[in-house]
Amino acid sequence: MEELQIKVEKAHPIDFGRGIIRLDPSTLLSLQLSPGDIVLIEGKRQTTAKVWRADRQDWGQGIARIDGYTRQNAEVGIGERITLSKAEPIPAEKILLAPPEGIVMEFGDNTSAVIKHNILKRPFVKGDIIPIISSMGQTTPGSQAIPLIAVDTEPSDGILIINENTQIQLQQKPVVGYEGAARGINYEDIGGLRTEIQRVREMIELPLKHHELFLRLNIDPPKGVILYGPPGTGKTLIARAVASESNAYFINIAGPEIMGKYYGESEERLRKIFDEAAENAPSIIFVDEIDSIAPKREDVTGEVERRVVAQLLTLMDGMDERKQVVVIAATNRLDSIDPALRRPGRFDREIEIGVPDSEDRLEILQIHTRGMPLNENIDEEYFEHLAEYTQGFVGADLLALVQEASMRALRRLLPDINLDEEEIPQEILEKLEVTPDDFEEALKEIEPSAMREVMVEIPSVGWDDIGGLDLARQDISEAVEWPLKWPDKISQMGIKPPTGILLYGPPGTGKTLLAQAVANEANANFISVKGPQILSKYVGESEKAIRDTFKKARQVAPCIIFFDEIDAISSTRQGGSDVGSRVSEQVVNQMLTEMDGLEPLNEVVVIAATNRPDLIDPALLRSGRFDRLVMVGAALAEGREKIFRIHTMGIPLDSDVDIRELATMTEGYVGSDIESICREAAMLSLREDFDNEKVSKRHFLSAMEKVKPTVNEDMIDFYNRVQEKLKGGSIRKTDAGSFAGYI
Repeated sequence: MEELQIKVEKAHPIDFGRGIIRLDPSTLLSLQLSPGDIVLIEGKRQTTAKVWRADRQDWGQGIARIDGYTRQNAEVGIGERITLSKAEPIPAEKILLAPPEGIVMEFGDNTSAVIKHNILKRPFVKGDIIPIISSMGQTTPGSQAIPLIAVDTEPSDGILIINENTQIQLQQKPVVGYEGAARGINYEDIGGLRTEIQRVREMIELPLKHHELFLRLNIDPPKGVILYGPPGTGKTLIARAVASESNAYFINIAGPEIMGKYYGESEERLRKIFDEAAENAPSIIFVDEIDSIAPKREDVTGEVERRVVAQLLTLMDGMDERKQVVVIAATNRLDSIDPALRRPGRFDREIEIGVPDSEDRLEILQIHTRGMPLNENIDEEYFEHLAEYTQGFVGADLLALVQEASMRALRRLLPDINLDEEEIPQEILEKLEVTPDDFEEALKEIEPSAMREVMVEIPSVGWDDIGGLDLARQDISEAVEWPLKWPDKISQMGIKPPTGILLYGPPGTGKTLLAQAVANEANANFISVKGPQILSKYVGESEKAIRDTFKKARQVAPCIIFFDEIDAISSTRQGGSDVGSRVSEQVVNQMLTEMDGLEPLNEVVVIAATNRPDLIDPALLRSGRFDRLVMVGAALAEGREKIFRIHTMGIPLDSDVDIRELATMTEGYVGSDIESICREAAMLSLREDFDNEKVSKRHFLSAMEKVKPTVNEDMIDFYNRVQEKLKGGSIRKTDAGSFAGYI
């Protein structure tokens, strides 16, 4: 019989609980296998699985993908080797299934039939853990299936398969000795984070499983790992998965619960936890929110916090005697932790758990929708679309999105459900399914948690809502939309996309509208910052507001930060001594370092709008900060015609209204003026006769007498002079001329 040794890797989220093994074509050929065949898997124990073809990216990698339950059945971990051989299963006459210790189950009259339907044609070996999936053909809600143990079978040995004639028997009494079956989180329950999981496994699993490697190298294994990143990215989940997969004893500490009211009580609790971990080694101590019990000692006033930090330091230094104990800590405030903890020998590694990208978000969505009755229109292509449109969402946000979509599906069915009944009929339950509309509506409710403190949205304004700004639109589209939509093409050309775009021009020309439209078209998050709201009377608060805005934008990239009326916070630095000018200078300095500092702005674009470009500090206008300066002027006749058509789209016009003629008559009117004319004309029509159903030409002419044009010749001259000066990259303050009187 042909045999082959091959390395184990984690299964895809969609394969979880299905009892399959994915192999590449060369492995199938060498073992003379076809998809659908059964293989014998030999690790520390024998088990079996059904063969499926591997995805193309796995071809030639020499790996087999099996899920957590199959790995448990074979008693192997990720990265270990298994021996594969072709097997011929025997039909099982009888199988007795029982839950493992820790799971209490009550079986109904129909349970055997449901279980049989879901595990039909599944191969197994006596003593295997068989995960039971829902009646919809997917795993039950939450991340886990229900594990049952094949306690007794007929025949009692060999590879068996369940067919129509197999008799299913159920035992309610839990089986002893299978504690690992109900252990919880597997690596298949974590979407994305491939690199992070790999690093955590190297740091933690290897020392716990193969301590002899470190003895041979004569080095100490790592003692601690800090996982840091925004809330909801999966730090706690990774710690639980590592403990589960490495069969380690797991002690979970929520930071604040360590603190006690009596002198020395907090330190004693810490010592007991480390002693318990040493007695049950290999073990993992997981400290959630470590910043709450180990803050910087110079920043705290309480003696208790200082003593707890000191106790933690001495315990981690004394871990040489406690072999095979690893401490994992999680925090989203890494800089708040005492520096003494962060040196090698205590927390040896710091691993960032970041915001997932679109590929990771697709995996997370697939994991959280495993147990959902999904509409036939929700397929992988739809999830790919959903993953693209959830930028900045962390795992917890995507879970909230899935839950909200489920609740919307439930609300739709609630009128048909009689809640007074003890049990809801099966035919009504089968009608319950989640549709694409449920997800679309849920998207309106759920926003990225990292952005709750700042205003963030994807605007609803599109290019079709903007008329007469073709040149400005082309400039801003090239600078913002192209790098965000087609980053590969930009990097292929060997160029760096612009960091910032300054839109300047007379008031009301559509600068804010342009920024919103490009955010929508580029499918990017949009943070709107009104210039004056940044300023604060407290020292350092204004600069902190700028820092926080850029920090949030980096977390939810791709993102556009839009500073409206930027001249309010970035006026030219004079070197004055009064407090007001110093605040303004510090805000400008903070802007300069954020836009062109050591920390890069990947997929973050800054757009600013102003009608006073002469007031902006020249340092902001150099290349590398606001790279592109775009003049948004008053529209020409053709542009004004487009603007009129946009704003009269919902207005019933009389036959005597000629849009082209109106556009010709409105020289000097900007977009906001034209919007006012259209609104005023409709109001005049109603004022004349409330029963009027159409707006006539005379109403528009009367409206033009009321609404005066924003732009005049002096203003046009000023902006033309500014445009000439800005071509050189900066503007002298004396160029403002007599313009101040027009604002």
